[in-house]
Amino acid sequence: MTTGLQIGDVKIAGRVLMAPMTGITDLPFRVLASRLGAAYVATEMVAAAELARARPDVVRRAAVGGGLPLTVIQLVGGDPAAMAEGARMAEAAGADIIDLNFGCPAKEVTGAACGSALMRTPDQAARIMEAVVQAVSRPVSVKMRLGWDENSHNAPDLARRAEDLGVAAVTVHGRTRKQFYTGVADWDAVAEVKQAVAIPVIVNGDIITAEQAREALSRSGADALMLGRGVYGRPWLAAHLERALADGTRLREPDREERLAIVVEHLRASVAFYGLPLGLKMFRKHLGWYIEQAPWPADPAQRRAAKARLCRLETPDEVETALATLWRDVTYLGNFAVENETQVSEVAA
Repeated sequence: MTTGLQIGDVKIAGRVLMAPMTGITDLPFRVLASRLGAAYVATEMVAAAELARARPDVVRRAAVGGGLPLTVIQLVGGDPAAMAEGARMAEAAGADIIDLNFGCPAKEVTGAACGSALMRTPDQAARIMEAVVQAVSRPVSVKMRLGWDENSHNAPDLARRAEDLGVAAVTVHGRTRKQFYTGVADWDAVAEVKQAVAIPVIVNGDIITAEQAREALSRSGADALMLGRGVYGRPWLAAHLERALADGTRLREPDREERLAIVVEHLRASVAFYGLPLGLKMFRKHLGWYIEQAPWPADPAQRRAAKARLCRLETPDEVETALATLWRDVTYLGNFAVENETQVSEVAA
């Protein structure tokens, strides 16, 4: 696997990208994942119309900061003018790439004729792409699904329209909107998009292990891959997958001391960014995933009990102490590589 990906005039120093995820890829997470070696981590989905109105929580989702190799801001919306204005604001804030969300399956998003609902109205999607491309000088990318349902796999057609309008890259999640996250991602169907366009195509969906990454790239022919839910509790995954793909080795997971340091860094960054008590509240879902994804304690029931206990603690100091105690009391395994990637895939899914 060759290194690097070109999107417009932006050179990305890797081909394992992290998807924009609401409630996950906030600034503390993006800075942490970048420090751990991720080459590309997008913002949370940002509502363009609300960004233009400067709604505080939406502005916070688009927050940029130091420590990022590049800034990718994803916008969602159904009105071309509002999306264009949001894109101009994103560019002014320092976005290197502006990504358009045509893939979110959530009912509150599709109900507003946004996200993957735009795959049902390709003319409107085209008007949005045209307005945004003309509004900014930065490269514009689009994240989409295969289509609305199994009877309307129109991703190749929409990707062709995107390319004709000046979009620089497309990411395709190998499911329809109707599937949400059920079933399995169809990487072969992404190959139809790759064959339809000359711009970079990024494959997304059900990629957690190095074996899955290799297969997704092979079957789709894609130029790069994008991780989604697999990074829950594993912000190092993009960097470690990048290395595993480059040298053909198994995926390496952090040892106990490394993992503890990462969790503490993330906790402190969340508190610094949001303040208390919100910072701890926002971090709890990550804490739960960190505990679930760790191999200690070995018994899943004990991990679940620990998760329930630690996620009720009310101060960051209590969390740090309890987590250190939890992982200090188990058998120390040292550095380890994943021997059974299927098992890790099932845990992370």
